[in-house]
Amino acid sequence: MGEGRQLVAGELILGEARTAARGEDEAVENLVKEHARFVYRIAYAVLRGHHDAEDAVQETFLRVLRYGRRLPTVENPKTWLARIAWRVAIDRSRSRRRKREVTLETSDRAFQEIPAPDAAADKVLEGARIGAAVEKLIAGLPKKLREPLVLSTIEEMSPRAAGTVLGISEAAVRSRVFRARQILKEKLAAQVERK
Repeated sequence: MGEGRQLVAGELILGEARTAARGEDEAVENLVKEHARFVYRIAYAVLRGHHDAEDAVQETFLRVLRYGRRLPTVENPKTWLARIAWRVAIDRSRSRRRKREVTLETSDRAFQEIPAPDAAADKVLEGARIGAAVEKLIAGLPKKLREPLVLSTIEEMSPRAAGTVLGISEAAVRSRVFRARQILKEKLAAQVERK
């Protein structure tokens, strides 16, 4: 009789494990549905390439699958995902930088927009030039100023969420974003004066 009870207990444990696994899969599936675009934007903000960002999104959700058991204890899934996506993108950026230099041409293309059919060619060209100039200025900022600026301004994360992703305080995010904007304003003004 002891073996029969062990067999039944084993089947119950396996059944519970399967149910828990299905619940984790559903939770991860819901995260993907709700936050895939958000994760993509974070990855793209760091990597500045469509294919690289897509790869980073996949890797982010693979990590989420790996650590799916932690999901029920996560207070803010969006911030948790943002932190994972940021780390994945930074890791990919570092490894990519080791392999080859990033060209300015890639960042220029990232800022170009499809013009409206009735837009004047000179306005479209000027908009593309301004976008490229701002992109280059942002890329030239020190990392500790650039990262909070990208997350809070371009990705529209709250200072608290950006601070959580970067591992700094909300006040530090606000201060660094303010300083980054000051620097950008000064550099843009200097460029305008030259012309």
